[in-house]
Amino acid sequence: MDKLKIDQSFVRDIVSDPDDAAIVRAIISMARSLKLKVIAEGVESADAASFLSLYHCHEAQGYHFARPIAAEALADWLLARSAAG
Repeated sequence: MDKLKIDQSFVRDIVSDPDDAAIVRAIISMARSLKLKVIAEGVESADAASFLSLYHCHEAQGYHFARPIAAEALADWLLARSAAG
């Protein structure tokens, strides 16, 4: 095991719920002390992504970055995103 994923139920309200924010900070801290990569799921806003970045979460996934797409459409999506800067 080399990664720890934070469930979206904790991530969803990290900006507005101090308890969820504290839990996420504790999970990130614990994972980092165990030398695990941290992935947050369910990131739906720039504020949540900024919070996670501030506390050194390694990776994040969620609607803030992209909606689910078919595998066949991934190459086109990556090209469009790369061209947009």
